[in-house]
Amino acid sequence: MKDSLYHRIALTFEEQIRSGTLKKGQKMPSLRLVHKEHGVSLNTVLQAYYELEAKGLIVSRPKSGYYVSFSLPGLSIPSVSQPVWQCPSESVESLISRVYASLNAEGITRFSLGVPDNQLLPIARLNKAMLEAMRNLKGSGTEYEDIQGNRKLREAVARMTYAWNGKLTGEDIVTTSGTMGALSFAFQSVVEKGDTVAVESPVYFGILQLARSLGLQVIELPTHPLTGIDPDALRRVLPQIDACILVGNFNNPLGSCMPDEHKREIVHMLSERGIPLIEDDIYGDLYFGSSRPRPCKYYDTENLVLWCGSVSKTLAPGYRVGWIAPGKYKDSVIHQKLIHTVSTTTLTQEAVAGFLEKGRYEHHLRKLRNELHANSLHFSRAIEAYFPEGTRISRPQGGFMMWVELPRVDTTELYDQAIRRNISIAPGRMFSLQNQFVNCMRLSFGQRWSDEVEDRLQLLGKVAKNLMS
Repeated sequence: MKDSLYHRIALTFEEQIRSGTLKKGQKMPSLRLVHKEHGVSLNTVLQAYYELEAKGLIVSRPKSGYYVSFSLPGLSIPSVSQPVWQCPSESVESLISRVYASLNAEGITRFSLGVPDNQLLPIARLNKAMLEAMRNLKGSGTEYEDIQGNRKLREAVARMTYAWNGKLTGEDIVTTSGTMGALSFAFQSVVEKGDTVAVESPVYFGILQLARSLGLQVIELPTHPLTGIDPDALRRVLPQIDACILVGNFNNPLGSCMPDEHKREIVHMLSERGIPLIEDDIYGDLYFGSSRPRPCKYYDTENLVLWCGSVSKTLAPGYRVGWIAPGKYKDSVIHQKLIHTVSTTTLTQEAVAGFLEKGRYEHHLRKLRNELHANSLHFSRAIEAYFPEGTRISRPQGGFMMWVELPRVDTTELYDQAIRRNISIAPGRMFSLQNQFVNCMRLSFGQRWSDEVEDRLQLLGKVAKNLMS
């Protein structure tokens, strides 16, 4: 309760600072004044101010109090994408392979890495959960798990959906090997070779590569960096598509979050035509606001939304624990799982189930969300200070991806220059099958902020400026 009180106070002040109601240089209300107005202890107020200070929103001045230190970034948001449907241009597989060849290399600052750094994960508690799982499981986890998946895990995931008023039960869930496993089963259950799917643009390259590997045609839709796809653009292509796949909450790589009214409208228009929606909701728990955004699944009355998620971006990337609520396609998804994997990993499912059951996950998420939110603000300020004039950046309200649009810089060339300096980025060309986003890149702020991270961003900005000249 105490945690939520100080976080609520911090969030109220943060909204005032970000809206400009409290301006840079203005003195914050005294601790005693907030203590009296909110009826909470001085320690609770102090914790709220510490949280604001950690995000770089306020600063303490000895014998004077706290002052606002944040001003809204002067940089514009990236352009709305305008993909033109055409035959896919040259393959980007070689570029993706180059970027991820350095995945485990020593000494690399991985702004390209799409998972949180180990420093932000509760590894000691996960080790304990793994030992408990070995003790609890028959054969210490050596036996096959039920085809639908670990019952404890399925029920724990169903309980988590209460955060967005979901009405799922353990029987609605099928466990998978990460979200990519869930997406793969979803694709194979609702479309077949030669069918056409609609996606956001830019979108996570793994989704594009999966679609192409299954022989699907892909239509990329105009996407706003704040609000996601344009519902009218989707409506225009409805006669051409057999399925739609969306990352509605904190899209990778833009960080966009679709408004509730857009989600409701999109689910309704797809339902009218009986078109399934595959929803990748892997980032939904990493919100920076006061509550978790609803997924499209919330508005699903016809069981046509296949809701996919995992703990790969929040808790344990290497455990490969994911899930899918496939709605009316449940039998087909279970059949695909039986064909391709028979069973998912017994031990890691049990460990994650135990972690969730004991309430450890939500405690971890609160800490992780605060740190990632602070990181997003630090990155925004550093990019504004060090990158070329005319740079545009996204405004993620969750997740840990930032989309950066540079003026007159080929980010594939920037990658080649940066990797020589032990800095890895994800060039924008990776996130489309069309020849677009060549001057964009995705940066991950999923590592702990430090002077070294700031120095690497400064160096990256210098390299970008040199390429322009």
